[in-house]
Amino acid sequence: MSEPPGAAVSLASAPPAEETVEASSEPRTARSAVAEPPANDTAPRALAAQRVLPLRRPGRWIATAIVLVLVAQIAHGLVTNPFYQWDRFQYWFLRPTILNGLLITLKVTAYSAVLGLLGGVLVALGRLSRSPVLRAVSWTYTWLFRSVPLIVVLLFLYNFSALYKTLSLGVPFGPAFFTFDESRIATDIAVAVVGLTLNEAAYASEVVRSGILAVDQGQHEAALALGLPKSYQFTKIVFPQALRSITPNYVNLLINLIKSTSLVFYVSLLDLFGSAQSMGSTYPGDIVPLLLVATVWYLTLTSAVSIVQFYVERYFARGATRTLPPTPLQKLQAGLRDLRARARREAAI
Repeated sequence: MSEPPGAAVSLASAPPAEETVEASSEPRTARSAVAEPPANDTAPRALAAQRVLPLRRPGRWIATAIVLVLVAQIAHGLVTNPFYQWDRFQYWFLRPTILNGLLITLKVTAYSAVLGLLGGVLVALGRLSRSPVLRAVSWTYTWLFRSVPLIVVLLFLYNFSALYKTLSLGVPFGPAFFTFDESRIATDIAVAVVGLTLNEAAYASEVVRSGILAVDQGQHEAALALGLPKSYQFTKIVFPQALRSITPNYVNLLINLIKSTSLVFYVSLLDLFGSAQSMGSTYPGDIVPLLLVATVWYLTLTSAVSIVQFYVERYFARGATRTLPPTPLQKLQAGLRDLRARARREAAI
């Protein structure tokens, strides 16, 4: 008896019974991995959508908010308080009297900084010398001028002519080769420069000595092994390496020197502070604006010195670090690149 064509086709297309049993006995994981790929397509997308959330720091945000509120209040008080008289500040800021005082401040600072550094190097070498006399004299000098206040030194030098009318150079307890009147050379600016230099050299000597001692002992031994002269060892090997340690500490002294020039007003020298003080006596109503003028100029000078310090330290760091510290412009560019990269990542998610 013949079967219908449709039944023959269905029996022919059906798999054998053995093959069906074997297929059912395969591991379920293998079957799912082969037979159901579309069902697992959403897993990589779900994992990609996930991201690591940063740790929340509420204390930092609270501190930031408090600081911003305080800064805003201080700025608001500076701008809106009529007692500061910003119109008078603008009037006095570039007046010839103030600029002349600023010029004197710059002169006294420049002379005292250079002479103080040179004197500090000499005193530091005396402290490190093998001569007991040089060590004793250098230590006594440092001890004396670090102990006596600067205003006392300036006032003592200002009245130095009362103690010694003339100064001479010659044989001790013998004839004098050169004699000159002390009052002729002791001008106001000379007294200020000498007083600040003596004070600066005492502090600079300790800064220079610490920088020299910071140089590795192997550098000294290598220079001695090469048979280099002492002067060459110091100028070409030791001192250039010591400058990396000396620079930040000496810049602190330099900034302090800029502020210390305000004391020369007491030896009748009208520097920046002296000019502001003199104008404040003449115009009592403008005392606060004049003090603000002096403050802003001092901030400008110290900020300029700090900028120079950064580039000097960067220059001397060339042989000590693998990568030089980035400049402010480079930091700004890196920050902008980070912001762009973060924005792209946020947009991609």
